[in-house]
Amino acid sequence: MAKKLLYIKYPAAERTNRASTAAVISIPGLVFFGASGVIPGTGGVGGVTGVWAGVVGGIAGVVVTGGICVSTGTVGFSSCTNLLYHDLMDELQALAKKLVTEGKGILAADESFPSIEKRFETIGIVSTHETRLSYRKMLFSTPNIENYISGIIQFDETLRDRILDNPKVISGIKVDQGTENLGGFPGEKITKGIEGLSGRLKEYKSLNAKFTKWRATFGISASTPTIECIEQNANLLSEFAAISQAEGFVPIVEPEVLMDGDHSIDKCYETTRAVLKIIFEKLKQKNVNFSAMLLKSNMILPGKDSLNKITPADIAQKTIEVLREVVPAGVPGIVFLSGGQTEDEATDNLREINKVGDVDFELSFSFGRALQNSALKAWTGKDENGKIAQGAFLKRAKMNSEARYGK
Repeated sequence: MAKKLLYIKYPAAERTNRASTAAVISIPGLVFFGASGVIPGTGGVGGVTGVWAGVVGGIAGVVVTGGICVSTGTVGFSSCTNLLYHDLMDELQALAKKLVTEGKGILAADESFPSIEKRFETIGIVSTHETRLSYRKMLFSTPNIENYISGIIQFDETLRDRILDNPKVISGIKVDQGTENLGGFPGEKITKGIEGLSGRLKEYKSLNAKFTKWRATFGISASTPTIECIEQNANLLSEFAAISQAEGFVPIVEPEVLMDGDHSIDKCYETTRAVLKIIFEKLKQKNVNFSAMLLKSNMILPGKDSLNKITPADIAQKTIEVLREVVPAGVPGIVFLSGGQTEDEATDNLREINKVGDVDFELSFSFGRALQNSALKAWTGKDENGKIAQGAFLKRAKMNSEARYGK
């Protein structure tokens, strides 16, 4: 594994001679090399430029959260403003761009056990490890999938099954562990899974995963979402993203404003805008590299029980307006979720969004049901239907690829 250079930048007031400082820092896996306690620097021992360099080695001082040096132990200076794995970040930025490369999108095949059970019930089969393996293997082995699909988000079980063997499709993993009730806030949810995440990511790295995804949900009602729900989930999303980048993954941040309800498109607009603003504030506070992450966002839609007639053009205009306002410079792309939309609705809306366009980031897709539904119905749990199901899947993937060009 190539050694990765790290840089610590600290305020001008701290730029004094540190030659006698013990070269001991407590970042797991990091050692700063230097004879007699001298940390080699790019600007000399006296810290003329305020930048010191080290390489990934093997000792543990500075407490790091998502790449930010928050305390320095005995290094000799009391505050760091930035700690970056420069070549690692270059790799992650390139990977993030590759995931939203022109004409391609991401397949969301990360359904949890309860979710895939519901899907299978619609075609009359029981969800077992064998049926889940058979179905996902059929999808992943579709010939020419790489023409339209850049990556696949998988569930833990699927990643361990090692069935994605197409070298041109990037392997991803859902790392949140579902939601639970947010205490004191009836009807609101908070996402689980941050505890132990770093350790799980190390294992997922050994299974060849390259990117991660974490989902938070926000329901719209007369009293929700509350600011407490937004902020707590935003904190978790930002911590997830920071940990992912520190462990060498591109994080996909997914805050989903749900379609459930009869709310208007304007209410969805206001809620999505508020949620995204807070999330990007939290991401910035965690020093998440915007160029090495993706946003998985809902489109701006009315509630599924709304009686208002809305066109794809209306949806596209509202969606682009929100993204222009809240997405910071550097984010390479948005991968839209399909939510409760039908296959045709998701594709039609993606097409219109790309027609409006005129943004500095890619407008791509990360659909689950809106890519799989036709294939699932064609498959019906029978191996002999595999080719037909793959044809249906490839057709839908191509349609969404074309929608990225506004076609």
